[in-house]
Amino acid sequence: MERVFASQATLHKLEIFCMVCELQSVTRVADRMMVAQPVVTAHLRFLEDKLGVKLFQRSGRRLVLTEVGQRVYKWASDIITHTHELERELGNAVEGEFGSAVVAASMTVASYVLPALFTAFRQQHPDGGITVHVSNPQFVTAAVRDGTCDFGVCILDPRHDVDGLNVELLWTEQLVLVAAFDDASVGAEVTPQQIADLPFISSPRNQVRREAEEDGLRAHGITHRRVLLEFGHPEAMKQAVRRGAGVAFVMETSVHDELRRGLLRRIATPGIDLSIPVFLVHRRGKSFSSLQAQLMDFLRTAAAGEQVPALHGD
Repeated sequence: MERVFASQATLHKLEIFCMVCELQSVTRVADRMMVAQPVVTAHLRFLEDKLGVKLFQRSGRRLVLTEVGQRVYKWASDIITHTHELERELGNAVEGEFGSAVVAASMTVASYVLPALFTAFRQQHPDGGITVHVSNPQFVTAAVRDGTCDFGVCILDPRHDVDGLNVELLWTEQLVLVAAFDDASVGAEVTPQQIADLPFISSPRNQVRREAEEDGLRAHGITHRRVLLEFGHPEAMKQAVRRGAGVAFVMETSVHDELRRGLLRRIATPGIDLSIPVFLVHRRGKSFSSLQAQLMDFLRTAAAGEQVPALHGD
């Protein structure tokens, strides 16, 4: 018998259902929403009654989706995503905007590459607006997947979950070794064998950039080194290097200014070539506005070196 999903199944109920799917706990959802647990349970029971299926089963203290529950979760997630996107687009139309794009970007890319690129884009497309949310790659993919952002520009771990997303390589960031300009403890170049003896500054191990750095070093046979300081922001890493705390592998685009001004110096690393790919990420099946599509095409062209030389520090 065909089951009809009644209109009472509001977006709010679906959002609660998806939150329970993600947190696997009614208690945690109730705490986050600041409501009583029976309220959350009632929403779930309503959905199960209307659909005529069991959505969850218990596994210890966790709620685990049934097979049909997984299908409903995908369906509900799509509805919420499309609704968020529609609300943003209609909001722009009501406010009389030419169009807008909401972009999620990882920290180094957003700090050192996108400002020049988006400024150049705005010179060609003065109408409309661009908003950039800066965070880690996990946030970028999540924001793109749930419709909070239109697309993302970020580095990705090869093990990262990109289910439901289109991932395009834009460009490759070179990692370069830098030291304070007046740091006499390290020469003009270092060999792979000398890397282990240098005092290093890096990002925390749970960051994608650090994992990519470690993977690259292991590929060159470097399995051990002394990381003395860890900072979660590239500016903090550079400041520590400038003060002589150690050396660091950093994205080349992040140190153009310091190298030019003589605040840092680049150390040659013959035999060591480290790079990190930067990707354009967008949800499969998403419909883009004219402005959003133009902005993505602009990034692709700029990355190919055909339009904006910002990627090369010019």
